Amino acid sequence: MSEQAELARKLEENKIIRLSETDAMFAKHWKSGALKYSRFEPFALGGTAELSTCFDNNLQRTVVFKTLHPHLRDSDVETRRFLREARVTAIISHPGTVPLYELGRDGKGALYFTMKRLQGRDLRSILKDLVEKKPDIVQRFSIVRMVDILISVCQTVGHAHTQGVIHRDLKPANILVGAFGEVTVLDWGLAKVQGEDIDSQEELERNTAQLLELTVPGKRYGTPLYMSPEQATASPDLDGRSDVYNLGSILFEMLTLKSLVWGETVEEVMEKILKRPVPSPRQVAPERHIPAELEAICLKALAKEPQNRYASVAELLNDLYSFRNGERVSVYSYSPFHYWLKWRTGHTFLLTAIVSASLGAMAVLFWLSNS
Repeated sequence: MSEQAELARKLEENKIIRLSETDAMFAKHWKSGALKYSRFEPFALGGTAELSTCFDNNLQRTVVFKTLHPHLRDSDVETRRFLREARVTAIISHPGTVPLYELGRDGKGALYFTMKRLQGRDLRSILKDLVEKKPDIVQRFSIVRMVDILISVCQTVGHAHTQGVIHRDLKPANILVGAFGEVTVLDWGLAKVQGEDIDSQEELERNTAQLLELTVPGKRYGTPLYMSPEQATASPDLDGRSDVYNLGSILFEMLTLKSLVWGETVEEVMEKILKRPVPSPRQVAPERHIPAELEAICLKALAKEPQNRYASVAELLNDLYSFRNGERVSVYSYSPFHYWLKWRTGHTFLLTAIVSASLGAMAVLFWLSNS
């Protein structure tokens, strides 16, 4: 059984709805808040928070319960980010974000929020399996399929931008792909929202800590980073084009199966982010047969200077749509021959109709001339 079929089977087992659940009587003296949850099981550990699955006794469903690590619960910075993640996720309310159910405090006063339990694989693990050439993953995740995933991510991020929210932490680990193709953008804890002034010193400290983490003993060589040049320098003018760069970094890795930026030292990483020219994806991975139009889209998104990138995620999305639909990509320079081929591909039905009509007219004229 393929990995996809096995995951689908598990999902079906978990989602079978039974009469004993839907029609169970609701207790007259019911519990609310954190008291309604039971059967806690560890689910995942993050750098600042811990996640558990638990059972909502009122609605008879399993959910994910997220709370800060105990040693961070008195931190104003982490508390603010935790609350921001919960509220931004809830307010955006897009099919590409995880549904958030409740924000509250448990019996000990610790903040928590609950959300839908998603099932699937993060993009980081999919890319890892592609590098390892696992047959089932290679078959399922072609370059075109990767473009479809990125389109879904761009739709979610573009929607967030219309509400004044910049994600700031887009990377494969924060993109979840479900068994049936659904794509979810996770982890909005570092999002920048309208009215927020970026504290350059705080940003520099956070980014430096992230970079220094590359050099600690036991860290895998080549740990990738996806931050934009503006993020690396903690620019106070950071806007949606920073997310465009992050999306370009993800596209680069989708196309080449190699990280755009990695290194062993802070200096090496900063040099690559700020100064090293972006390499051509087609030269980095010639064996991948990357379409030239996708390379052009990727390089446009990865321009070092924000003003040289796509002005918005919506513009990037339009070019991805054009590529998928066989239409002209705005940032690619077509030769006259290639432009004609592209036009012909996009007007197949029109050409067929013209040829059919012409042949029909010729047949009629031939019949009349010989009658």
